[in-house]
Amino acid sequence: MADATTQDVGDDMTTTAMSGIKTEDLVYKTEDDFPIPVDSEHKAMSLNIFSIGKPHHLAFHLSWMGFFVSFVSTFAAAPMIPIIREDLNLTKPQLANAGLAAVTGTIIARVLMGTVCDIIGPRLGLGIVLLMTAPFCFAMPLVTGATGFLICRLGIGLGLATFVACQFWMSCMFNSKSVGIANATAAGWGNLGGGVTQFMMPLVYAFMLTCTDGYAFTAWRWAYLVPGFLHLIVGTLVVATAQDLPDGNYHFLQTSGQLEKKDTFKVNKLGMCNYRMWCMVLTYGMCFGVELTMNNITASYLFDRFGDSDGVTVQTAGIIASCYGLMNLFARSIGGITSDIMSKRFGMRGRLWTLWVLQTIEGVLCIFMSMARDSLVWTIFFMVCFSIFVQASEGASYGVVPFLTRRALGVVSGFIGAGGNAGSTLLIALFFSDPNMSEADGIMYMGFTIIGITLLVIPIHFPMWGSMLMGPTAGVTEEDYYIKNEFSDEEIKAGLAKSVQKFCDNSRNERPVALRPTPDSFVAV
Repeated sequence: MADATTQDVGDDMTTTAMSGIKTEDLVYKTEDDFPIPVDSEHKAMSLNIFSIGKPHHLAFHLSWMGFFVSFVSTFAAAPMIPIIREDLNLTKPQLANAGLAAVTGTIIARVLMGTVCDIIGPRLGLGIVLLMTAPFCFAMPLVTGATGFLICRLGIGLGLATFVACQFWMSCMFNSKSVGIANATAAGWGNLGGGVTQFMMPLVYAFMLTCTDGYAFTAWRWAYLVPGFLHLIVGTLVVATAQDLPDGNYHFLQTSGQLEKKDTFKVNKLGMCNYRMWCMVLTYGMCFGVELTMNNITASYLFDRFGDSDGVTVQTAGIIASCYGLMNLFARSIGGITSDIMSKRFGMRGRLWTLWVLQTIEGVLCIFMSMARDSLVWTIFFMVCFSIFVQASEGASYGVVPFLTRRALGVVSGFIGAGGNAGSTLLIALFFSDPNMSEADGIMYMGFTIIGITLLVIPIHFPMWGSMLMGPTAGVTEEDYYIKNEFSDEEIKAGLAKSVQKFCDNSRNERPVALRPTPDSFVAV
C-alpha cells in the first residue's frame, strides 16, 4: 500500500510540473507531511473539536459557523412573531406562508448547491451564499406588509443551502472512521443556531427596545441588523481563509490535473438515478424537516397554549423553545457517534439500523408531546426528548449519505438536504396551515407521518455491504459499485477513477466483520 501511495504522489507531482505549477505549492505531499493522522486520500482519521488547524479542522469550524449563522437569520422572526404580526397585521395563513417561504425557497437552492460543490467546491459555495443572503436581512427593517415580509424570509431562508456545502466539505475532509461524527457535529452545531436564535433575538430585541425608547415596532426591525452583519463576517472568513480539500482548492487542483473537472449533466444524472438517494430524501424530510417545522411553530405554540394558563410570555416562550434547538449541541453528534460505533461492529448494516431505530423513536416522542398538550411541564419534557432523537436521526442520516455515491456526492447531498426543507414544507402545509386544526393535533399527525416514512430505510441496499434485512451480494466489491458503476472503461483508463479507488480501499470496513480484508490487502484499478 505504501508503494501505491508513493506512486500516486509522484504522478500528481509530475502532472503538476507539466501544468506549470511548482510542486512547492503543494504544502502537503504525503501522509507524513500532515500535522494530524490522515489516510491515503489525506482525509483526517479523527476529529478534534479543539483544533483550528488548517485544512481539516479550520474547514470544520468555518462550516458549522456558516450553517449556524444561516439558521440564526432564517428563524430570527420566530420568537418575535407576536410583535411582528401585530405590527404588520398578519393573519395565521400569512404567517404560515412566510414560514413556508423560509424553508421552501431553499429546496431548489440546496439542489443547486450540490452541483456547485461538485463543480467549484464547498468553500466558495458556502461563502458566496452567506454573502448573497445578507442583503435580505438588511431589507427586513423596511418591510411594511405581508408580501415584503414573505419575500425577505424567502431570501434569508436561501442561506440554509449552506448545509449542503457543510456536509460535503466534511465528507471531503474526514475519512470513514470519523465522517459520521464530523458530519453530525458540524451540522449539529450549525443547527444549534435554530435554538440560539430563539433566546438571542428576544435579547437583541430587548436591547433595541431600549435604544428606540420603547418603540416595539421599530425595535424588531433593528434587531435584524445583527444576523445581517454575521452573514458578512462569516462569509468573508470562509472565502478568504479556508480551502476546499486537504490538498488545496478546487481551482488549483483542477488546473494542475489532480482533480476531475466534472460534467454537470453527467453527475446530476448519476445522482438522480440512484434510488437510495430518493429513499434518503424522504426519510431526511422526517428529521431535519421536522426540526425546521418545530423551529417555526414552537415559540408561538407555547405562547398561545400556555400564555394565559401558565403566564408564558413572549420572552419565556422563546427561551423554552430554544431548548429544542439547543439539543444540537450534543444530540446530533450522538447520532453520528452511534452510527460510527455500529459501523465498526456491523458495517453499513449497523448504520442503517441505527437510523431506523432513532427516527422511529423520534416519531413516538412527537406523538407523546402532543398528548401532553394540557401540561406545560410534560410538554417541555417530551419536547426535549423528541428534539434529542430528531437531532440524533439527522446525525445518523449523514453517517450513511457519504457512501451513497462518490462521483456525484455533491448532487446527492444537495437533494437529500433539500429533502429536509421539502419535508418541512409538506408538514407545515398539511398540519399547521389550516386554521381549523389545532397545533397540538398537527404535532400528533406529524408523529404518525414520521414513523410511516421512516420505513423507507429498510429497502436501502448496498450490494457489497447489504441492508437492514439482507446481507451483501456475493462477489460484489466496492470497485463494482463506486468505479465500474460510475465510470466508463475509457474514463477508468484515463485515470479519472484514481481517487475513487482510494475511497474504495478506505471504506472496506463498511463490510460485515467476517468479510473485511486484512490491513495489507487492497485492490488496484
